[in-house]
Amino acid sequence: MIEPLVVILPCYNAGPSLEKVVKDLRAHLPKAFIIGVDDGSTDGSRPLIKKVCDQVIVFEKNKGKGMALRAGFAMALEKGAAAVLTIDSDGQHDAAFAPSIVNALDRADIVIGTRDFAGEAVPKHRRIANIISSAATRAVSGGRVRDSQSGYRAFKAEVLRKVDAKGDRYEFETDFIILAARMGFTSVNVPISTIYGSPSYFNEFSDAWLVIKVLWRHKAGIFNR
Repeated sequence: MIEPLVVILPCYNAGPSLEKVVKDLRAHLPKAFIIGVDDGSTDGSRPLIKKVCDQVIVFEKNKGKGMALRAGFAMALEKGAAAVLTIDSDGQHDAAFAPSIVNALDRADIVIGTRDFAGEAVPKHRRIANIISSAATRAVSGGRVRDSQSGYRAFKAEVLRKVDAKGDRYEFETDFIILAARMGFTSVNVPISTIYGSPSYFNEFSDAWLVIKVLWRHKAGIFNR
């Protein structure tokens, strides 16, 4: 496993699930340094984030997942991370898969925890939306992404230093994957299972539209990088 390893945990109103998520992470990745990013939570969970994480970045107002990840990546690099893992704080990602995701960095620059959208547990609207967006992302980037909206990812530090993705919300993750693929960074998919039931803050209309705009701009060559 590549070390030092830093885990980025974007947090928005994650009080009910946060403590278990961090506890499970420490059980499976005992040497990891965990950075929590409080993205303007309004549920009073900030003291808990500061208690369970090794270091915390605080946004007084909600800025979006893209901003949270960008701030987390910058701090991870400042800490000397050789690898970075991102995982959602809502309890949908099983920390038991974390070691296999990080270990897969031995054969790629980026690893994406990929959900099985054929499973009955996946809500139909999520399955359809992700299949479409993942296919579009592959077409635009030329990569092998099978789950473009998965937030369960691992990166080599070199990738984070060189990829300057745009976007403040969920479109950041799509932009990142496309840019990384175009720059020649490799990626692999690692199967994971997901625990549905926790509320998702992905807005199926506004956030989906932002993702579509990213895909269209790349396809049309509007971004000049």
